[in-house]
Amino acid sequence: MNIIEELQSLDTSDPGRWPLPFRVAAVAITFVAVVAFGVYMFVVKTEMPLLDRAEREEQELRATFEQKQRKAANFDAYKTQLAEIERSFGTMLRQLPGKTEVPNLLVDISQTGLGAGLEEKLFQPMGEIQKDFYAELPIRIRLNGSYHELGQFVSGIAALPRIVTLHDITITPSEQNAWENLTLDVTAKTYRYLEEDEVGG
Repeated sequence: MNIIEELQSLDTSDPGRWPLPFRVAAVAITFVAVVAFGVYMFVVKTEMPLLDRAEREEQELRATFEQKQRKAANFDAYKTQLAEIERSFGTMLRQLPGKTEVPNLLVDISQTGLGAGLEEKLFQPMGEIQKDFYAELPIRIRLNGSYHELGQFVSGIAALPRIVTLHDITITPSEQNAWENLTLDVTAKTYRYLEEDEVGG
């Protein structure tokens, strides 16, 4: 009788009468099944949330690592870019007059208008407006002259060695329908850097 026939002839309702090897095998299989069930219930099932959390943390850490690795790979480029920005900033900062240079700059702006052949009707420096590291100095200006003289004035302002910007520009004829003689109303703004004792004061 072969093993298959012996298995088929076993009486499942009376395992005590099975041959010894089959009883040992049945006990071993039952023991393994019970142990596997116990391991699943008391170890795997309780540890599964911890495993899921650890996997999520691993994904987050991997993403953070990859992001930092990309930054590290571009670090030299960032350093070069920062040095270039600082150089450009320093160049622009040197174009801002100091406190002692402002009166001369105001004279330069006024002289630019007169040098263009314009008649100065108003030149009124307004109050200084402090920003983070610089101060803004608005000047209300009214000039009379021809279209080309106004163009010369704007070109002269652009050519000044210090930063001067023009705002709120209005051009009107000086007299009704007399477009050859114009009036320019403009707010010129110049800027000066704040001294160390003025910053945050």
